Amino acid sequence: MPQALERAEGGWAWVVLLATMVTQGLTLGFPTCIGIFFTDLQHEFQASNSETSWIPSILTAMLHAGGPLCSILVGRFGCRVTAMLGGVLASLGMVAGSFCHTLNQLYFAVGFISGLGMCFSFQSTIIVLSFYFNRRRVLANALASVGVSLGITLWPLLARYLLENLGWRGTFFVFGGVFLHCCVCGAILRPVATSAAAETRERPPPPPKTPTRSCLAACGWALQRHLGFDIFWHNAGYRVFTLGVMWMILGFPLPHVFLVPYAMRHGVDEHRAALLISIIGFSNIFLRPMAGLLAGRQDFAGHRKYLFSLAILLNGLTNLVCTASADFRVLVGYCLVYSVSMSGIGALLFQVLMDVVSMDQFSRALGLCTILESISILVSPPVAGLVLDTTNNNFSYVFCMSSFFLISAGLFMGGSFCALQKKEKRGRQAEAEAAATEAALERALTVEGPRSEKQLCTEVMYVTSV
Repeated sequence: MPQALERAEGGWAWVVLLATMVTQGLTLGFPTCIGIFFTDLQHEFQASNSETSWIPSILTAMLHAGGPLCSILVGRFGCRVTAMLGGVLASLGMVAGSFCHTLNQLYFAVGFISGLGMCFSFQSTIIVLSFYFNRRRVLANALASVGVSLGITLWPLLARYLLENLGWRGTFFVFGGVFLHCCVCGAILRPVATSAAAETRERPPPPPKTPTRSCLAACGWALQRHLGFDIFWHNAGYRVFTLGVMWMILGFPLPHVFLVPYAMRHGVDEHRAALLISIIGFSNIFLRPMAGLLAGRQDFAGHRKYLFSLAILLNGLTNLVCTASADFRVLVGYCLVYSVSMSGIGALLFQVLMDVVSMDQFSRALGLCTILESISILVSPPVAGLVLDTTNNNFSYVFCMSSFFLISAGLFMGGSFCALQKKEKRGRQAEAEAAATEAALERALTVEGPRSEKQLCTEVMYVTSV
């Protein structure tokens, strides 16, 4: 028996928003607490900074790179089933990680399996939320991103407490149970009744009656359908956004991974070092909704791209503080200022993407954007770890590296969006002038038509009178 579809902007939309908030806290908030285990994992496996950095790198990369596969599953089975499958995979990966005896096993269990499961749960909620909200979409995205702030606040505190009492293996095992809550959140994602929400249907569409494709042709067709390469080629705004975010991600995750070991290396107590990440998350709880409300105002509708670029630029400039001092009070101030820019990036990231592409293209555009982001995420922490190994654990180089990528990305995106806006304005003016010229020509022809007819009639009358 087919299930009745929910109404967009209805009462159930707010329940879906709550489920999205919890899911984002469980998935996007989790990678920030990996730094808590950094030292213990190094000692356990006798690994270098670069080798240990591959764990959060693979985890976060899969959290983004699984986007195309998530789109296929959503189109086939719906958001609800995909999100629940993600919760199961994330749980299994963490439980398996607690029994690993080599780093390679940990890469696969925690990095690949758990990361892919988090991707399924996270992106399914983002897709369905975009169809549940139309008029309040900016506010909904900002409120959903509050879940990330809650996750960033609570994950480090929970990780620190469990690490002291259970060790890292017991902590990973408990985390496996925590990720099963993604299944509960996924069960809430009922399909929504909108004409554009083809991705959220529960039953698969009937197979098209087309000739059997070869394996290579089928792969090419799937890539073309679920990845927005055509959007990337034809939409300049989406191209600027994707390249800018890809460059930004090379520096954005580094403070989350290395802030705790950086503080501990400079004599900050373990509990206070873990508290720094929680300060960032707690501040974002209040700052992200404010950023969402500000961005949702009609006055700022045309300026969201520039606010996003400004937030990236501020984030890069803030990281330079860590190169000057490692005093705990200075780091607390750094975390507070960092939270302002981070909240702007988190609240505006998906909204800017929705501004530059149409909603019927959003799922494909998100899939391509996230898989390109994953390349940057996969490279960034290991490269930073290699920098630490070659500079005798000098964290200043890591924060300088982060600042460089963020500042250059902010300048690139702001300048490119400004140039595209001017080009679009000139194009509209040229079209208006062409339309005005055409209208004037039509009026001239209309005026000349009756005159010619009148002159012809006069001439005929003259000949007749003679």
